[in-house]
Amino acid sequence: MKYLARVVRIIYSIYGFLSFLLIMLLLLPIFLVASFFGKVNGGNIIYEACRVWADIWMFLIGISHKNIYEVPHDTSRQYIFVNNHISYLDIPVMMKAIRRQNFRILGKAELAAIPVFGFIFKHAAVSVDRKNPEHRAKSVITLKSIIRRKISIFICPEGTFNETHAPLKEFYDGAFKIAIETQTPIKPILFLDTYDRLNYKDIFSLSPGRSRTVFLEETNTAGLSISDVSFLKEKIYKQMEDGLIRYKASWIEHL
Repeated sequence: MKYLARVVRIIYSIYGFLSFLLIMLLLLPIFLVASFFGKVNGGNIIYEACRVWADIWMFLIGISHKNIYEVPHDTSRQYIFVNNHISYLDIPVMMKAIRRQNFRILGKAELAAIPVFGFIFKHAAVSVDRKNPEHRAKSVITLKSIIRRKISIFICPEGTFNETHAPLKEFYDGAFKIAIETQTPIKPILFLDTYDRLNYKDIFSLSPGRSRTVFLEETNTAGLSISDVSFLKEKIYKQMEDGLIRYKASWIEHL
């Protein structure tokens, strides 16, 4: 029975990946046309197409998404969104979670090397090579210029997958420095189910089911200085850690 369940999971995962690629190819003309409209307008068009991509794909594979707002969320405001990062499914869930707001993702530079997807990534995201100080500095400048254009940004402060059984990995400073330097509020959000829908350990672990994003209370950075980076980082870390424990995130041991 266990062997049969594994075979079914593999077949379902292959179906999921093929349908993902098919939708991407069908939307490719929109991405190509949008690339001629510049980084701002073209980027906004690409993100709208990515939302359609996520909507269709998650419907086809049987993942039902729900946003949970612990406090009212003002879509007219600009934020630096930060989230826990634990699955390859995080990007589609971002597209389901953030609606009626323009934003840009900070992503790993190596994603730009993936055929076809890399083209979309280069026109839709800000890439960063965390091992290269010069590249990191350039990414920060780009993110600040995006904020000046009244567009929100989305950063995973853990940097990479949390492969522990703790709620979160240690955070990098970047998101919090940018938030203080641009005086932009931080809005933490939690992805509760991406680990269960697609585990980072196994690409054939895709499964249907629920997807929940929790919007936590924002933190205003007005009046904070660069000396407050550690304070801000620790505050957001504790807020997100408490939230993941409260919602009983499945990867946490000893709940």
